[in-house]
Amino acid sequence: MNKKWITKATPYLFILPWIAGLLVFTAGPLILSFVMSFFDWPITSSPKFCGISNYLEMFTQDRQFGKSLIITLKYAAIFVPLNMIIALFLAMLITQPVKGVKTFRTIFYIPTVVSGVAISIIWGWMFNGEYGIINYLLSLLGIDGPDWLVDPAWALFAVILVSAFGVGTMMLIFYTNIKNIPVDLYEAASLDGAGPVKQFFSITIPIITPTILFNLITSMISAFQQLTLVMLLTGGGPLKSTYFYGMFVYDNAFKHHRLGYAASNAWVMFLIILVLTSVVFKSSDAWVFYESEAGGKKKKG
Repeated sequence: MNKKWITKATPYLFILPWIAGLLVFTAGPLILSFVMSFFDWPITSSPKFCGISNYLEMFTQDRQFGKSLIITLKYAAIFVPLNMIIALFLAMLITQPVKGVKTFRTIFYIPTVVSGVAISIIWGWMFNGEYGIINYLLSLLGIDGPDWLVDPAWALFAVILVSAFGVGTMMLIFYTNIKNIPVDLYEAASLDGAGPVKQFFSITIPIITPTILFNLITSMISAFQQLTLVMLLTGGGPLKSTYFYGMFVYDNAFKHHRLGYAASNAWVMFLIILVLTSVVFKSSDAWVFYESEAGGKKKKG
């Protein structure tokens, strides 16, 4: 009996570390943050229950909440499609049977493993209005480059460009999916007279739509959680033109020492992401196709 019990319990013992990590580092903080959102919770004194006053203040009194949310939505609207297009373009490049393609694959992926701090410092130098290489290259073309990081009209665009620098992971995900497409499909299309462009839109894109959906969702979440780059590049300026929602939450928690209010900010962000991802998932019924394991036909998913 004991031996039989041990046999049944063994699989659970193997996953116990993961369960413990989930409870301690994910579920626990998630529940605590939700509870904190209903408290006036300063760092240096005892918390006091305040009901939904944090949420009421956010929606009715705090003007920076709406401004930061709009800035983040603008950023996401450009960042997400730009990153996906760049990643897909690079993935198509490294699938080409050319000499040295493995080297280019490594070069394209390297920025992903570099820390956000290092990337911010490097790009901060490059975007410097006085001695940055970006403006130097523009001057060779007779263009007077702007003060990228201190001009409200250009700061957000500069942050988007820096964010697009780390598309290596998304590129590899696209690459893996593209490499698994049967070559026979392209050969048959070529015999029917389809050129590379038509093959791309008629074969490649439909087959990788599940991967597009995955990268779309992860990019949206990443856009709303952006903090490191903007904090180090612009500090939320100039004139709070790059004061992202993530920085708004961070400042409320660690600069203004309002942990309860910051928790309510974070939960609103969670709900916004949940709604947006739900809309994307719902719309995926019309444009995402999965290969059926039985019968070889495609079905909408």
